[in-house]
Amino acid sequence: MPDLPDLPADQGQRPQSFEVPSALPSVLARALAFSAVIIAGICGGLMGLALGRLQWDKTEQAWIILVSIVGSISASVGVAIVAVLVLRAMAEWSDVASIRVRRR
Repeated sequence: MPDLPDLPADQGQRPQSFEVPSALPSVLARALAFSAVIIAGICGGLMGLALGRLQWDKTEQAWIILVSIVGSISASVGVAIVAVLVLRAMAEWSDVASIRVRRR
């Protein structure tokens, strides 16, 4: 078996940093998405409360509270779906942008 020439240990490119690349969006984007879901839940609950007060008398508080809870949950779930889609789109855009930078 022929002897292979000894290559210097640092001949290849050294990594800039040892951080593992992540597909997660930034912490700010995640915090904004979380706060949007919380705000939507509060607003949905207030709208459900207003709708329940218009629909029923004050004697039927259980129905008013139930409509308020349903409004809160439905608004927060809707905004959560949109927030997840936005965060995924941001991840794809940053991935495409990094590919364009690497091609240059």
